[in-house]
Amino acid sequence: MAACVRTYVLDDQGLFEGLKAYRAANQQGSYMLFRPEENARRMQHGAERMCMPSPSVEQFVHAVKQTVLANRRWVPPQGKGALYIRPLLIGSGPILGLAPAPEYTFLIYAAPVGTYFKEGLAPINLVVEDSIHRAMPGGTGGVKTITNYAPVLKAQMDAKSRGFTDVLYLDAVHKTYLEEASSCNLFIVKDGVVATPATVGTILPGITRKSVIELARDRGYQVEERLVSIDDLVGADEVFCTGTAVVVAPVSSVTYHGQRYEFRTGHDTLSQALHTTLTSIQMGLAEDKKGWTVAID
Repeated sequence: MAACVRTYVLDDQGLFEGLKAYRAANQQGSYMLFRPEENARRMQHGAERMCMPSPSVEQFVHAVKQTVLANRRWVPPQGKGALYIRPLLIGSGPILGLAPAPEYTFLIYAAPVGTYFKEGLAPINLVVEDSIHRAMPGGTGGVKTITNYAPVLKAQMDAKSRGFTDVLYLDAVHKTYLEEASSCNLFIVKDGVVATPATVGTILPGITRKSVIELARDRGYQVEERLVSIDDLVGADEVFCTGTAVVVAPVSSVTYHGQRYEFRTGHDTLSQALHTTLTSIQMGLAEDKKGWTVAID
């Protein structure tokens, strides 16, 4: 008697998101999300690029809330970390050929986390990589697809073996302009002007990046989204990275072609001020005048 077996094959279509849930300050049993609707919209944008259907903003946010409530005992105490939430949209179904999947799975998993880098809140040290590239024009660098991260692992592991915290990547065409680190966006400060590489298709439009730009402008800084060259970087007064995992991470040094360049860090820097402001909003320690946080009771 012949057996009929239906095989489900996971194809190359995949997107993921990342956001955090915090215990709300002075509110027993209440939790805070930071701009989850932005994550939902970014997933929708990525899904369009990857030929995938996607959940609505309402479906996405509801699913995230339910995940937090189901895992509430794993949310760290106030000030000790957060519950990292990983929404995942993947193509699944019986297909082996090169084509969009016949069906898709949306799922969310979560885990308690502390600081992202082993340095904790201490300044980090980056190395510029000019032979391995994270993304290229016309590719998928501007969406949070699963294909963007595995290619950087070799460069990242090599950098860490040499004592660096992470890798900073250059553009694939000119090998002159900064893009981003392995998992976060980059900012430089020079003479009171803040600059960050423009998101023109090869750089992920980070939600923390977007928030930091607004907070910096609120503090009176001119913020430029433009091409930022390696020369701009080495001449900067201050450098920092932003992302959901790292929040705002000050950069102590960047090494390029064997030369180490050092930057200002400490309590009187913009990165420290932005970190304090942002985390205070995220954890409910400061008034959210922008409507960025979403409470879960």
